[in-house]
Amino acid sequence: MIEVFVKAVGLVAPGLLGWENAKAVFQGAQGYQPDEMPLLKPPMLLPNERRRTSNTIKLALQAIHDILGDNTTSNELAFVFASSEGDMEIVDHICSALNQVGRPVSPTHFHNSVHNAPAGYASISIGTHEPSTSLAALQGSFASGLLEASVQVVINKSQVLCVVYDNSVPFPLNEFIPIEKPFAAAMLLSLDADNSLAQLTLDLTTRLFESRMTDPQLEEFRMRNPAARSLPLLQQLATGKTASLQFTYLPGLGLDVEVTPC
Repeated sequence: MIEVFVKAVGLVAPGLLGWENAKAVFQGAQGYQPDEMPLLKPPMLLPNERRRTSNTIKLALQAIHDILGDNTTSNELAFVFASSEGDMEIVDHICSALNQVGRPVSPTHFHNSVHNAPAGYASISIGTHEPSTSLAALQGSFASGLLEASVQVVINKSQVLCVVYDNSVPFPLNEFIPIEKPFAAAMLLSLDADNSLAQLTLDLTTRLFESRMTDPQLEEFRMRNPAARSLPLLQQLATGKTASLQFTYLPGLGLDVEVTPC
């Protein structure tokens, strides 16, 4: 059993652009409208870096910016990034280039294709000296990322920023990986209860169940994007209610999360 505190949340998704906007939806003050995502320009990237990065990297970094704002200088912040597939847009570009004469793979696309590219850009932009972890676990990626980040908080007695993200997948790869809408969420985790949103108590379970959303559109979103499996937890953090949640983890295992508002 592991206990950590959520200090802050960031969110970027169609109709949920920013945590403050998303809270109004989760709290029922306004209905969910899955609007088109605007072009993301995370301020933590310089203009030249923005041109070299992919939409997936910008998605993950925008969720971080939603938490940190303009205060993006820290040499003591560790990261855990979790994505079910990584940057499939870049994979598509590289595969298409390999079908062309001369196989003109872009060096920029090549270095952006590695799974820890978002972590690299974030670490450089923020100037952190702490380690970062990048992982993937298909539909269990959110639970894996949350558990990994929480373990690091407890063991290292430090703050860890957990970022989960999955971008839409282009044709023809979307026939095998049907992710239609982008989603990224970030949670700053700590052992410090002061000014926290909630305490999370995590434990593994063999009782397989998956928490769902009551709103049909948000439930469909949750089912169609592995990073959006985090939606039930985000809703509880927004409403400030005690809850017992469960998330898909590894085959035969789930992750129980008890949410206790602070």
